Amino acid sequence: MVLIALNMLQFVMKYIDWHREHSLKHKAIIEHIKDKSKDEIIEYFYYDNMRQKHPNFCQLYAQNSKCHDMKNLNCYMCGCPYFRFKDDGIEIKGNRVVYSYCTQNLGDEFISDNAIHHDCSECTLPHSKKFISDNFDLDWNVIMGDVVLEK
Repeated sequence: MVLIALNMLQFVMKYIDWHREHSLKHKAIIEHIKDKSKDEIIEYFYYDNMRQKHPNFCQLYAQNSKCHDMKNLNCYMCGCPYFRFKDDGIEIKGNRVVYSYCTQNLGDEFISDNAIHHDCSECTLPHSKKFISDNFDLDWNVIMGDVVLEK
């Protein structure tokens, strides 16, 4: 179940499905701009440019909406290397299954009757130019290499 601050997508698809789909979208864009410098690539992924040139990259683009309320939202990561998930559940906490968490304990938890998911909606860290630059790789899967716990 992908939450990652996209409230309208809650419980629509499994984390792993979103992860795979997003990886392919990211790879296709990088393929077209791979000759640009690191800084140019990061600049390319700013929200306004992406919304205009790649309207299908994010479902929020069609609504002229952002996942985080920040001025210079960068969509390069569209996720966070500190996020961890397992669609079958990581552990049982009380009477709820924990499906995701943040290794840095940033953000909050979304708790339902039987599930706990990490809520990143208030954390803008992976959408900042500095964080992206510090963790940059042309291959999104390299950046997100530790995110999937069900390998």
